[in-house]
Amino acid sequence: QVQLVESGGGLVQAGGSLRLSCAASGLAFSTYAMAWFRQTPGKEREFVATSTWRGTNLDYADSVKGRFTISRDSAKNTVYLQMNSLRPEDTAAYYCAAERYGMGSRSMETYQYWGQGTQVTVSS
Repeated sequence: QVQLVESGGGLVQAGGSLRLSCAASGLAFSTYAMAWFRQTPGKEREFVATSTWRGTNLDYADSVKGRFTISRDSAKNTVYLQMNSLRPEDTAAYYCAAERYGMGSRSMETYQYWGQGTQVTVSS
């Protein structure tokens, strides 16, 4: 059974940094594309970043490009989102997602598995 568990969220001041983690189990991690999405109450869930199978290709939303970095550690079956230069508009619940075909996508519809989310709040 596939399970994705996010961690690392919290409260941080604008300009600060956080690193989110997503621990995956029950899947062939290296063959799956992994992604991060985020959602604020009242808004659609939006794409943040994705890593194709084995991390061969990366893609980022324009709003986070140059500030966020997605990476994966196959030995730990974990994907990370390093977030630097955080802004108040980055405040959201962040969700980890997995896509079995390994291609990656900006669309929620292509991902089969989701974590429960971790809250990131950026003050000031």
